[in-house]
Amino acid sequence: QVQLVESGGGLVQAGGSLRLSCAASGLAFNTYIIGWFRQIPGEEREFVARISRSATFTNYADSVKGRFTISRDNAEGTGYLQMNSLKPEDTAVYFCAAGRSSDYEYWGQGTQVTVSS
Repeated sequence: QVQLVESGGGLVQAGGSLRLSCAASGLAFNTYIIGWFRQIPGEEREFVARISRSATFTNYADSVKGRFTISRDNAEGTGYLQMNSLKPEDTAVYFCAAGRSSDYEYWGQGTQVTVSS
């Protein structure tokens, strides 16, 4: 059974940092693209960042470029999202996803990030 479990969310003041983790089990982690998405209640899920299988390539939404860094540890089966210079508009539930392509097959349950002004 495939599981993706996010952790590291919480409440932080604007300008602060958080590091999200995505622990994967039940899949060959190094054969999957890892993506991070976020969602505000009542709105559509929004792409945040993506990292290739070998971490050679990364992509970011314009809204987080220069502030967020996606990474992965294939030996540990874990993906990360380092979030710096957080803004109130970054407040959302953050999800990690794994897929053989950009059609992600597996999703975590999400972790809440709240940035206070």
